[in-house]
Amino acid sequence: MRINIQFKDRVGIAHEILAVLARRGLNVVAVEVDPPNIYIDSPELLEFMLPSLQADCQSVRGVGEIKVLDVLPGIRRRLNLDTMMAVMEDPVLAIDASGHIVIANVAAATATRMSESSLCQRSLNQVLDDAGIQEELVNCGFRLPSREVSLNGEPYFMDVTPVSEPQGVDITHGRSVGAVLTFHAPTRIGGRLHALQHSEGSGFHFIIGESEQIRSLKTKAARVAVVDAPLLITGETGTGKELLAQACHGVSGRSNAAFLELNCAALPESLAESELFGYMSGAFTGAQRGGKPGLFEMADGGTVFLDEIGEMSLYLQAKLLRFLNDGKFRRIGSDKEVKVNVRIISATHRNLRKMVQEGSFREDLFYRLNVLHLEMPALRERPDDILPLARHFIERACTQAQKPVCRLNSSACAALVSNHWPGNVRQLQNVVFRAITMSDQRVLEAADLDWAEGSITAEVVKSDTTESWELSVNAFERSLLENLYPQYPSSRKLATRLATSHSMIATKLRKYGIPQKR
Repeated sequence: MRINIQFKDRVGIAHEILAVLARRGLNVVAVEVDPPNIYIDSPELLEFMLPSLQADCQSVRGVGEIKVLDVLPGIRRRLNLDTMMAVMEDPVLAIDASGHIVIANVAAATATRMSESSLCQRSLNQVLDDAGIQEELVNCGFRLPSREVSLNGEPYFMDVTPVSEPQGVDITHGRSVGAVLTFHAPTRIGGRLHALQHSEGSGFHFIIGESEQIRSLKTKAARVAVVDAPLLITGETGTGKELLAQACHGVSGRSNAAFLELNCAALPESLAESELFGYMSGAFTGAQRGGKPGLFEMADGGTVFLDEIGEMSLYLQAKLLRFLNDGKFRRIGSDKEVKVNVRIISATHRNLRKMVQEGSFREDLFYRLNVLHLEMPALRERPDDILPLARHFIERACTQAQKPVCRLNSSACAALVSNHWPGNVRQLQNVVFRAITMSDQRVLEAADLDWAEGSITAEVVKSDTTESWELSVNAFERSLLENLYPQYPSSRKLATRLATSHSMIATKLRKYGIPQKR
């Protein structure tokens, strides 16, 4: 029988109550003490014994009424927890302070193709395909931003909730003793596609490419990322400057803190100022009651990424320069200075040196932002990365559309590699997503690639009519040059148009007999 004995809390009273049951020869298998209640599970206690037990217990000072329970509160909580875990569609794992799994739900067992009991005998490193996650979680006190991981070869978005010992009445800021990990499959987070593409679990392995340019960039970026100084990333629009910034933050000493961003070209001056510096209550019409912290406050200890810094107004440039000098600023409408510690990573596709000469960008701010510098190469400068990127985007697009993964045939590969890509990686991603959305084919052909940006490649590649890679590339090159030569009737003009060398174009024109002699 399970009972609840109410009592007035004092030192030793729980021991005295249990002594009463011991004198009666009643075995106790479970005890829960939660003043002013003590909950006891004694299988040998029968209902007819309750009146005499009540009389014996009342000899103990402070003991009140005895009530019969169907289940102890702690057991009830465990049963409720098990039921909740069982009905959750997302995989959930609870890990202890060393990173070993202590609880797993049915969905986690299904995702990993292991039983719940088998999962609870393993460490996190033995379950996730991503090496080092367990050590990183333990080292950062289980306070890790959400990130994309792999379970049994399938991608999931992992949310981490630390489990802490209560500290007085505060149950959220005690010593971390583990964490609860929730894994969201891509099919269940269609609205979080942006989060998957810019994973908070950043790192240089998210920058896809093995070309010489990308390998060199990653090597240089790994060095500057760990230096706690302003970083300026330049490069054409759509090359992935934000992804590079996130990667640099992810391997820096600030990786466990926030990474917040502001697109300086997307907001008017007044709104951009309030987003960066925050404001006090009543600072302006429509201001949020109680005020609002800005990105600098919210990212204290972390990183603020200022995209398209070249579009920032001169007024905001002056405020940013002052902040960079000492880390201090005032909210809009406040006379109190706030000091924070954030790293500034900025990016632009514009020529800031030229803007300085023209007077549209402050020279002193340019030198404060350009302490460290990275140049993101254009996609046409690293053609070896085009097909790996395309296949990566195909996998993501197929996952989002809930389709089997498609592949590219030789004509589609040739078309992608030969395109000029003025919109860089973003344009490639858009082309792939359009193709996956509009086509029902398992094999994508060149004709399936909708070049909405008006690419000349789309004009000349219509179908796959060749039998091998070499013949397909030759046919494509010939068609491309024959269509462009009338508009750019010299090897030098054509080389300039295609952003390649004059000697290569001259060789190709001779190879295909262009222009044809009459």
